[in-house]
Amino acid sequence: MDDATATPHAGMAAQPIRSEWRQTLWFLVRLAVLFTLIRSFVFSPFVIPSESMLPRLYIGDYLVVSKFSYGFSRHSLPFGVPLIPGRVLTRLPARGDVAVFKAPPLDREDYIKRVIGLPGDTIQLRHGRIILNGVAVPQTPVADFVIPITPNYPSEKCGQAFAELSFGKPYCRYRQYRETLPGGATYTVLDRGETAADDTQLFTVPAGHVFMMGDNRDDSLDSRFPQIPGHGIGFVPIENLVGRAQFTFFSTDGSASWLLP
Repeated sequence: MDDATATPHAGMAAQPIRSEWRQTLWFLVRLAVLFTLIRSFVFSPFVIPSESMLPRLYIGDYLVVSKFSYGFSRHSLPFGVPLIPGRVLTRLPARGDVAVFKAPPLDREDYIKRVIGLPGDTIQLRHGRIILNGVAVPQTPVADFVIPITPNYPSEKCGQAFAELSFGKPYCRYRQYRETLPGGATYTVLDRGETAADDTQLFTVPAGHVFMMGDNRDDSLDSRFPQIPGHGIGFVPIENLVGRAQFTFFSTDGSASWLLP
């Protein structure tokens, strides 16, 4: 008698448990879809992997990138899923924007550089100065930039010529200049001395492309170099733009850990 009356109660108990699991699973699915939509079309995090955008961006900086700034393409979606044909709601970046994009020619890695030239612009470098549409971009010396030696920026990155001590700690010191582009965008760039990239041919930016450069001018593989994986990116198709850098929300010098953030 007792066994016969216990069976319905066991079945009734199992049904609410299964219902709770379904509700939890459905909630997680909706959460994943919402996260994917936000990351694909609104905002996305991005971490700085190299020193090419010093002095503004350090290795280990975490940025928020607005995905809607320049429109959307397959590169807006996770893993580049080809669900968006071409580019929709396209908007040209402004000169001086700091943008994340898929680096040509492989279109796999995320790079971050500054937009220097728009379609139709002519660009040439002479002795490290940008000549934009036949006019030299104003460049004014400012105080030297110093960066401490850290796990993210070891002494090998600056070389013996730039390493020095400040308050008993090793630092690197670079010459720093302020540039101002047509339209008013102003920012600082670094100069590590004369290099082959300080003098270039005359480039004409083709339709549907932009010319990108790093602020750390002598340590940036950018549009000055031909499209060879690991050596240059050439002109960047507007379709490859992922988003515009907005602000830094976290930064580490490489010594942080989960227990000591």
